[in-house]
Amino acid sequence: MSEHNAEGRLDPQGLRLADLARVLSAMGPRPVTVAMLEADIVAGAPVNPDGTVSLVQYAAWLVREMTHRGD
Repeated sequence: MSEHNAEGRLDPQGLRLADLARVLSAMGPRPVTVAMLEADIVAGAPVNPDGTVSLVQYAAWLVREMTHRGD
């Protein structure tokens, strides 16, 4: 479950997949779905022990994946 900090904001270091999908959809040109995130996790995207995802670690993983696809 995503944790909220003292101000009631989402913790970018521990987002539930639904919350991460909403954040990424709001930031990008295309919608991101939970199914898309689940596929990335199957492909090796990092996940916290509690099943949440760090926005920073996920973004770094995406960059690595994009770089390796170009090889």
